[in-house]
Amino acid sequence: MKDMKDLGFETRCVHGAYKAGSAGPQNLPIVQSTTYRYYNAQDVAELFDLDSPNPMYARLGSPTVDAFEQKMALLEGGTAGMAASSGQAANLISLLNICEAGDHVLSGTNIYGGTYNLFNVTLRKLGIDVEFFDQDMPLEDIVALQRPNTRALFGETLGNPALSVLDLEKFAAAAAQMKVPFIVDNTLATPALCRPIEYGANIVTHSTTKFADGHGTSIGGCVIEGGNFDWTVKNDDGSLKFPSMAAPDESYHGLNFYEKFGDAAFCTRLKAVLIRDLGCTMAPMNAYLTHQGLQTLDVRMERHVKNANAVAEFLSNHPMVDWIIYPGLEGDKYYDLAQKYMPKGAGAVMSFGVKGGRAAGEKFLENLELCSIVVHVGDIHTSVLHPASTTHRQLSEEAQLAAGIDPGLIRLSVGLETPEDIIADLSQALDKVK
Repeated sequence: MKDMKDLGFETRCVHGAYKAGSAGPQNLPIVQSTTYRYYNAQDVAELFDLDSPNPMYARLGSPTVDAFEQKMALLEGGTAGMAASSGQAANLISLLNICEAGDHVLSGTNIYGGTYNLFNVTLRKLGIDVEFFDQDMPLEDIVALQRPNTRALFGETLGNPALSVLDLEKFAAAAAQMKVPFIVDNTLATPALCRPIEYGANIVTHSTTKFADGHGTSIGGCVIEGGNFDWTVKNDDGSLKFPSMAAPDESYHGLNFYEKFGDAAFCTRLKAVLIRDLGCTMAPMNAYLTHQGLQTLDVRMERHVKNANAVAEFLSNHPMVDWIIYPGLEGDKYYDLAQKYMPKGAGAVMSFGVKGGRAAGEKFLENLELCSIVVHVGDIHTSVLHPASTTHRQLSEEAQLAAGIDPGLIRLSVGLETPEDIIADLSQALDKVK
């Protein structure tokens, strides 16, 4: 049989990372244990020296979590994966793995609001300066933002909720010129629609809470290593740019992570240091449920996209819809980039404006019958949210506009219901706004 990574994506979804032994469970088991038993001191010593891949304590992983990590790496085309308790945790540890107080990070502005706050508030309190910029600016202008202490370039494949499409090759080229890793959040696109490592990304992150799980059951995150970055790069003065990866670590008897673990060094250090110290561990049950979700990722995303295209066409022609943003629509600002990087579809999330402002948006939501009003995207249910009256209700209308929130804006995550039923529900709710 071929190596699993050489098989089709659909096959990797179903069979990847776990294979039942003779008379073993067909589905990945939930190993619900805090600790693991050994029978001699040497075996345990090897665990603490990172000479053994075996489990020892659930904060540092479990067989169930390990299989989930391997599956995510397999689907993204990476060399290793590291699970975390949430997508926020995944983005946090991906930067803390290589940054410390005094360092500088460059990030596109079109990122998830929670990530923006993490970078703009929390990381600044830790002494890490994150500078935001227009991701559509030319390559040379991005490179010009580099400082001697720049340590990473960050963006989102599909911005949430901006629905912007990141020019992955441009960002990869900029990161290569700056000799820093390109980290990209691929949550809304998923590896079923886009695999950023194929376009030069070095590290991929996910909120697996969304489409990876797909059923709204499990909070989680994951970091996937591309295995394509040289951590021995140096600063102009000859010192190592990333000593955490390529210099002796005294907390591990002088171990050099990159020297010992090569193309899995980034994720190995995440587990050995960040997960160990911060404890943002994924629970075995969440790993099991998300692993189950990944088995149907390809077929789910195919239907999500089909439904989203139909809904987007309907909304673009409805008289009560002022505007719509969906990269899968011809004429959208990011349509060409979506065709380049996501030829199988531009995902299932879109935003649109209801004529009549905030009051109209609230009335629209009140009249929905099938679609769910939830603070979530990316599961089998069609989900809607009106930010002006919910997540941003504490702001004045002027402040909402300054934050990019149109009073009538509706964020819509298209689910797996019959598309005609989704459209009928949206239609009757829009008609009642008139």
